[in-house]
Amino acid sequence: MERSVDVVVVGAGVAGLVTARDLNRDGIDVLVLEARDRVGGRVLNAELPDGAPIEVGGQWVGPGQDRVLGLIRELGLRTYPTYTAGRHIAEFAGATSRYTGRIPRLNPLALADIAQAQWRLDRMARKVAAREPWLAEPAGQLDSQTFATWLRRNAYTPAGRSFLRLITQAVFSAEPEDMSALWAGFYIGAAGGVDALINVAGGAQQDRVVGGSQRIAAALAAELGDRVVLDAPVTDVTWGDTGVRVRAGDLIVRARHAVVAVPPTLAARLRYHPGLPADRDQLVQRMPMGRVIKVNVVYDEPFWRGHGLSGQANSDRRPLGTVFDNTPQGGSPGVLVGFFEGRHADTAARLSPADRRDLVLADLAGYFGPEARQPIAYLERDWAEEEYSRGCYGAFATPSTLTRFGPALRAPIGPLHWAGTETATRWAGYIDGAVESGRRAAREVVHART
Repeated sequence: MERSVDVVVVGAGVAGLVTARDLNRDGIDVLVLEARDRVGGRVLNAELPDGAPIEVGGQWVGPGQDRVLGLIRELGLRTYPTYTAGRHIAEFAGATSRYTGRIPRLNPLALADIAQAQWRLDRMARKVAAREPWLAEPAGQLDSQTFATWLRRNAYTPAGRSFLRLITQAVFSAEPEDMSALWAGFYIGAAGGVDALINVAGGAQQDRVVGGSQRIAAALAAELGDRVVLDAPVTDVTWGDTGVRVRAGDLIVRARHAVVAVPPTLAARLRYHPGLPADRDQLVQRMPMGRVIKVNVVYDEPFWRGHGLSGQANSDRRPLGTVFDNTPQGGSPGVLVGFFEGRHADTAARLSPADRRDLVLADLAGYFGPEARQPIAYLERDWAEEEYSRGCYGAFATPSTLTRFGPALRAPIGPLHWAGTETATRWAGYIDGAVESGRRAAREVVHART
């Protein structure tokens, strides 16, 4: 079976769907090919016992994410705030603190070290938060070292280093040893600083989409109708001066342009004929995905609220190092969402499902008391097991990647264009970054056609 269109988009995540929507609105004939039996990519809803939706993939939006917030309004969707009332729990450097506001009660020396290290990190991030971070003045020095090396040189106490490691795991779902300090600085700067990334109120975790974040993708796909083809995993992309020929099983699509809107790791697994230029291939070989297992634990009611707790907890010693209240807008059932990230996800993935569940409940009981051991449902998603994601939250660059091959991240190659949140210049790694990348790719195609 063959089809001919103006543009073929590979991937029906938010980036690919935004690309297709913009092109369709410009009167360009577009077709989206999606490997899975659903749209949304790394944005996915599941069901609670009562049938209500719950997010098992990317879910939060917050201030400064103007593109996704504008899109949510355009699609007629609404948001509501993440629950934050009550005391938060922090376990750092052997001490436990229950606190309100932003700053946990820690040793004054540790707090001072955390403050100065964050100041240095934000300052570094501002220097490289540009469309082309590999051209920033300190790029060479930063890209030649891991983020762990940078942290050791700029945080002086065990508590300060533990805090920044936990931030790295929570933000990147990776370890500081894994990534380039330049990538870390770019990513943090692209969001406006550390506070914007880690805060709930006023930060990236402030709001949720009513009905779950996959509704964004579903609404986009509904506009596109039969221009979205599911169960169509692309394997081959033949390209040249006259256009592209894309194979997805028995379906062959011919087009003048193609937009590849999947993570770099998956883009590298497609077979290109002819092969891509070496710089592009070297780049995607050096951009692995983070690793996270997301767990929603469901209770009859949010019992922690009755104890004056917000449901927000962080620990530098528990595998489930970050927890939030993920209860639906109506207030029931109660849901706690927690994350195994980076090396903790490595270890947890090797456990049996029963042992992993026991580990989750033990950590939640350690945070919130014995009631946490009595859930009515347990939902988990190991994103590294997903064939068409191979990890979450996003890809990151290893040392010396950006300064050697960074220009290949977004640059079109003949009729081939690249989208996906990793290619964004603002809020890379977030839904907002996916929206930005889709709109940029659509503009590139329109410009190339004129």
